[in-house]
Amino acid sequence: MVSTPGNRRPGHSRRAQYNTFFNYLLAVGGLGIGAVLLLVSLDNGAAFAGARSAANSATAPVGVAGAEARHESTSWFATLAGYFTRGSRVASLEREVAEARVRLAEQAALRHENERLKALLQLSESESKPVAYGRLIGSTSSSTRRFATLSLGATKGITVGMTIRAPLGLVGRVLEVGHNTSRVLLITDTESTVPVRRASDGVQAYATGQGDGTLRIRLAATGINPLRKGDAIVTSGSGGLYRPNEAVAVVVSLLPDGAIARPLSDPGMTEYVAIERAFDEVAAKASTEVVAP
Repeated sequence: MVSTPGNRRPGHSRRAQYNTFFNYLLAVGGLGIGAVLLLVSLDNGAAFAGARSAANSATAPVGVAGAEARHESTSWFATLAGYFTRGSRVASLEREVAEARVRLAEQAALRHENERLKALLQLSESESKPVAYGRLIGSTSSSTRRFATLSLGATKGITVGMTIRAPLGLVGRVLEVGHNTSRVLLITDTESTVPVRRASDGVQAYATGQGDGTLRIRLAATGINPLRKGDAIVTSGSGGLYRPNEAVAVVVSLLPDGAIARPLSDPGMTEYVAIERAFDEVAAKASTEVVAP
């Protein structure tokens, strides 16, 4: 009597052949679907905006809890580090001095703006109030694309194009809006370009994100580079998206045609932000309220 081998090849079993065939078929089908989705996303980046918004809304509670835990842990470690170095009081004073320097830079930029524009054009400007205050519940840190998730959406009046501002300066603008959350394009993203100027004298430039947490400052006029390390960079108001004189960054190194700057607001360390309308909307509203002499 001849015994059959314990391990038979798949070719000896019709069921095993069918299983192998269907596994290959599913793998090829999955690759095909993935290729189609990749092509659609490359051709139209907003094609899956609804799905991303729905996913962000579904994960918003988890993001809020993570943001609170991150904020508490960061505060605890900062206090502990300050105690072992120069004390928590010195650390608090340093934070206050940093914020005061930002305010002084904004005031200097505002005075320059008043002298250069108000005296010439005699325009009436009104201070815009934030639409809402929210929380950044997540941000990318390992990718070259820099996005953040805002804890507010269409239900709170958030619309595409609104600017996001932290206590220390500009963070970015709203790119996509969902029901309860929104997607924010950070100023450090490679697709972000902000018209800026030097706060001290109004030298015009453009701040472009480099995807590594820094900004490339490109001068609007070529020639001798007038920038210096430590220069405060603020928004110029050109283009109508960002209102003028918002703090953006500080120059840390020089280039032949500009400089590298460090943003003043770090999304990973920022908890609450203010959401403001685009500057052109505010200016249009203010112009309708001007009373003729």
